[in-house]
Amino acid sequence: KAIDYSLKRWEAYSRYADSGHLPLDNNPVENCIRPVAIGKKNWLFAGSERGGRHAAVIYSLLLTARLNGLDPAAWLKDTLEKLPSWPHRQLDELLPLHALA
Repeated sequence: KAIDYSLKRWEAYSRYADSGHLPLDNNPVENCIRPVAIGKKNWLFAGSERGGRHAAVIYSLLLTARLNGLDPAAWLKDTLEKLPSWPHRQLDELLPLHALA
């Protein structure tokens, strides 16, 4: 069974062996999503489906800020301060991806 398993995945194994830049494991990704996995039980108590969707949006924005090298709290504070007078057509400029530009 083990040999059959390996042979079915030979192309992927070969790609790793032929390329020196591919990581051996996915630990960095696992470490990034660990807070999501740990928080799943807590999010069952978001109050409602709508509350859960809103929490997911906020969490996604804060993690996007962090993954782009921004301090999430500072980005959120800056965005909330700008938001009341910001032009509606330019809201996408406040997203954490645009904050680096």
